[in-house]
Amino acid sequence: MKKVLVTGADGFIGSHLTETLIERGYDVKAFTFYNSFNTWGWLDSLPSSIKKEIEIQSGDIRDPNGVRNAMEGVESVFHLAALIAIPFSYHSPDSYVDTNIKGTLNVLQAARSLGTGKVLVTSTSEVYGSARYVPIDENHPFQGQSPYSATKIGADRLAESFYRSFSLPVTIVRPFNTYGPRQSARAVIPAIISQLLTGIEEIRLGSLTPTRDFNYVGDTVNGFIEIERSDQTIGEEINIASQKEVSIGDLASELIRQINPKARIICDTKRLRPQKSEVVRLMGSNQKLKELTGWKQEYTLSQGLKKTIDWMSQNLDHYKADIYNI
Repeated sequence: MKKVLVTGADGFIGSHLTETLIERGYDVKAFTFYNSFNTWGWLDSLPSSIKKEIEIQSGDIRDPNGVRNAMEGVESVFHLAALIAIPFSYHSPDSYVDTNIKGTLNVLQAARSLGTGKVLVTSTSEVYGSARYVPIDENHPFQGQSPYSATKIGADRLAESFYRSFSLPVTIVRPFNTYGPRQSARAVIPAIISQLLTGIEEIRLGSLTPTRDFNYVGDTVNGFIEIERSDQTIGEEINIASQKEVSIGDLASELIRQINPKARIICDTKRLRPQKSEVVRLMGSNQKLKELTGWKQEYTLSQGLKKTIDWMSQNLDHYKADIYNI
């Protein structure tokens, strides 16, 4: 049983990754964000049979001592803890620097000190900015089109520097747009679904023309695990992508068709990104991931959306559909 740490285990992708690792026999330590209520985010929603197998350690990714303590005794680290909402990064960029850059530095420093066997640093497709060519491979230029993406570029380059400077066994994992159960309402798919399921017929969205490469969370989690298992991935930057794209408008139309055909889309100017900040097109290449690992996509967009709708219809109390969640 390999002992691993998941930072950000209380979040959307982190909770799914933690759950899947337990199911596959890993010994998992989960690093969750400390709060006085002793809540563990989405880990609280897992079956008791899964929760009892998880070693919980609460703390703050910005605290180097807490991070180092959490990393003691583990063979691999899946570093997912981050601030990720793009609109909130316009409001509070300092907090993104502290969390995304300094937090990643804390993980890298601890790994170097402890001799950690492998560190997977979670990136984002947002680091590429609007596609200059598609499919976007790992050689595509970077462009910081939001404070969020800029801090993730900084974290990625720190990770690269520790690999090149200190031979730290680091891999930069770059998921494209992941969706599924437990995703927060600040993301476009749960924002649309929650409005439709609560009976709202004027679906408020920002720009409809940008395209995204959507990946069901199960495929993203499988990508993380396959990357961790392969020695060929050390020192690499690797996309997790479907290599398909769909516009936000077409996505919304499909969800409207499935849930409430009477609904219509209206533009909410509050949801529009600044013009130079909007990422117009994303479609990632998954060739490198397939070459270095045994990963393959298991869920189509249609299958993933159905699973997400089914879950959200049973968990609407987690969502505030009538407001703009940033």
